[in-house]
Amino acid sequence: MSRIGKKPIELPKGVDVKIEGSTVTVKGPKGELKRTFDSRLQIAREDGRLVVKRTSDERQIRALHGLTRALIANMVTGVSAGFTRQLEIGAESVGYRAEMAGQKLVLYLGYSHPIEMTPPAGITFAADSKTRTITVSGLDKELVGEIAARIRKQRPPEPYKGKGVRYVGESVKLKPGKAGKTGKGSK
Repeated sequence: MSRIGKKPIELPKGVDVKIEGSTVTVKGPKGELKRTFDSRLQIAREDGRLVVKRTSDERQIRALHGLTRALIANMVTGVSAGFTRQLEIGAESVGYRAEMAGQKLVLYLGYSHPIEMTPPAGITFAADSKTRTITVSGLDKELVGEIAARIRKQRPPEPYKGKGVRYVGESVKLKPGKAGKTGKGSK
């Protein structure tokens, strides 16, 4: 049995869960999320907690058991606390910067033009010019990670100087570059 799948999901105060067949709607102080899961799994409320149960021991159902439980737990966390992902523009990235223009994030990453990114519904951006950080916030963990990855993809850190956009705490292993001529053996 899946160790993650059999753990019950604790519901914090202020979070309301509505289960209609295989569709789960979670409402909380930050907003509402709705998702449909595989109908071969049973989602039930027991003693103020959510429990995900399997209907059989088929291989595919066993694989979906832990996944379903994790997705529901992320929904509960998202509507109660929310998710954030931080990116930073490296200190060696001279001339690179990020700023806000209303709701849009404007990135200056060494290209001939600025890159404007409009946040999708449920996502907010914040840019701090002093610490050179970009914060992506939202309810849906999957969407927050996706948008943060798109921002990083605009100029990923390069391995020789380390310039570019990276996640906070991400370390980039720098390569040594070209070795110069030593003068030995040249004729």
